[in-house]
Amino acid sequence: MITPPRGPFAVGDQVQLTDPKGRKHRLVLSPGKSFHTHRGALAHDDLIGKPEGSLVTSADGTPYLAFRPLLADYALAMERGAAVVYPKDAAQIVGLADIFPGAHVVEAGAGSGALSCWLLRAVGESGRLTSFERRPDFAEIAAGNVQRYFGGLHPAWRLVVGELDQAGITDADRVVLDMLSPWDYVPAAAAMLRPGGVLCCYVATTTQLARTVTAAREHGSFAEPAAWETLQRGWHVDGLAVRPEHRMVGHTGFLVTARRLADGVVAPPRRRRPSKGAEAAAAAAAAAAAPHTAGAADAAAGRRHPAGDDAAGTGGIAGAGRGE
Repeated sequence: MITPPRGPFAVGDQVQLTDPKGRKHRLVLSPGKSFHTHRGALAHDDLIGKPEGSLVTSADGTPYLAFRPLLADYALAMERGAAVVYPKDAAQIVGLADIFPGAHVVEAGAGSGALSCWLLRAVGESGRLTSFERRPDFAEIAAGNVQRYFGGLHPAWRLVVGELDQAGITDADRVVLDMLSPWDYVPAAAAMLRPGGVLCCYVATTTQLARTVTAAREHGSFAEPAAWETLQRGWHVDGLAVRPEHRMVGHTGFLVTARRLADGVVAPPRRRRPSKGAEAAAAAAAAAAAPHTAGAADAAAGRRHPAGDDAAGTGGIAGAGRGE
């Protein structure tokens, strides 16, 4: 069984030391070894057998607080191949994609394994996490990071080196896509998800966000997608001196979620009127698809141009290119 370590520090435990300036250092306890800093050495034996939250001092007398690292600390300090999913985004994925104990979750883009750790914590040993990573070097790093965090192989985890569309899974509760082009894998995700399941995509740019939401809408198997981002700002509190911190974790990525519809169900049309820019882009796309039927394109745009007005059609196509 995979259980978080508790009680006094033991050999093999990961320990996080925090100095008076808030700087954090991570080590794995081993008898007879020492941890060296610019403030002097600190013997591992001074930590073994002590409870969490103990205060230990280095050779020059600098005090360090000793705790086991939280998953948020571990994820930010782990060895990286691909960029890690920040804790604020991982928490949103676990919470708003409703990852629950016993769930079958499919993850595409294991990267460095940070999100895999969060998902495994959420599904527990009774659940299943199937992670796909197309790059063998990233998969190797992810496997090492996950095993180091849990202290061994997690019984709920299966890591596959390859593409998501090679999966052959049809009973997933959740599909999480963390990749450059998740819109290409929306059909594969729809085939994997059970009715009522959740598709969750993590993307970095507004262009990726637009293409992902559009792909989910146009596929026809999902309810209306939701899209958002989170910003994390700390606060300085010292007596009555209360103010926001000067630094914050700003934009790291966008999240998109959509619920899987039952087979054969068509989502009702959205009541909200699309923006004028979206209508113009749709009209321009129609004009590009049928360049010799200017009348049809004009009708789709809701207006008419004089016959043979090529400049109007050209301008619309250029505008559509900027909107993509």
